Amino acid sequence: MRRVVCTEWGAPEGLEVQEHPDLEPGPGQVVVEVAAAGVNFVDALFVAGTYQIKIPPPFTPGSECAGVISALGEGVEGLDVGDRVIAAGGLGGYASQIAVSAAAVTRVPDDLSLAMAAAVVQSYCTAWFTLTRRISVVSGETVLVLGAGGGVGLAAIDVARSLGATVIAAASSAEKLEAALVAGASATIDYSTEPIKDRARELSPGGVDVVIDPIGGDATEASLRALRFGGRLAVIGFAAGTIPKIPTNQVLLNNRSVVGVDWGAWAMHNPADQGVLLREVLDAVVAGTLSPAAPSERPLDEAAAVLREALDRRVVGKVVLVP
Repeated sequence: MRRVVCTEWGAPEGLEVQEHPDLEPGPGQVVVEVAAAGVNFVDALFVAGTYQIKIPPPFTPGSECAGVISALGEGVEGLDVGDRVIAAGGLGGYASQIAVSAAAVTRVPDDLSLAMAAAVVQSYCTAWFTLTRRISVVSGETVLVLGAGGGVGLAAIDVARSLGATVIAAASSAEKLEAALVAGASATIDYSTEPIKDRARELSPGGVDVVIDPIGGDATEASLRALRFGGRLAVIGFAAGTIPKIPTNQVLLNNRSVVGVDWGAWAMHNPADQGVLLREVLDAVVAGTLSPAAPSERPLDEAAAVLREALDRRVVGKVVLVP
């Protein structure tokens, strides 16, 4: 088998692609031949050693992948060799094989490609968790999505649209904003040239109902000020590299709410509930309620280059690595 290995914390250029013996499943485990592994911004943070959870090297990054079961460990029931599954192992996805607990795999619907299955887990589960669990978005509301050209941003647009909301997409380039329009946004803000607060209030008089913020930095306060009375700000991440400090008087005086969203931690502590949430997402994709764009496919050997593009915020949409 081949796998990407982080031998020490640092830049993604330090990753190595190594050859290892094929995996054997332990009791209660399955081995999955990986067809595609989703790439996420957080993977680069794990490699850098800057995420709040620090994984000691050596390790293989990649929290989401999909493929075909090739071996079953002792005691595994309800699964068969040849089953198409999503494997959520926490780490290890950037590889040609992964061994995970049988409880950590979910069957992929027949109508869904393995590449698409690998691409929707983290971004769409984050968006679905945000908009149906942490915040309840209702039809007719207006949602402002920051970082709208990235995986989480595009998923948030799609999910908000499916719930009947009007979506304003904010991103830093014409290419990203075009992708946001395709995903279902009704209007856009180029925050490299337009002020977020003023433009959002022009597009949604009185302010927006919800802000989805996966980027942080200066955009957070501007988008907080774009909220209407009683609006909600969902803090998902800090892709801009800066953790913002916000004026809490802007929260108090307008009865606004600021909600933290850590889907990964929730899923880890609530595996049964996460299974329900993932099934809701997959069912919605198969039914056509959600319409994720096909991911870009790159070879496993380009893992370092893809993570560099993610850190530099040059990725539009979702990328999967194909072993």
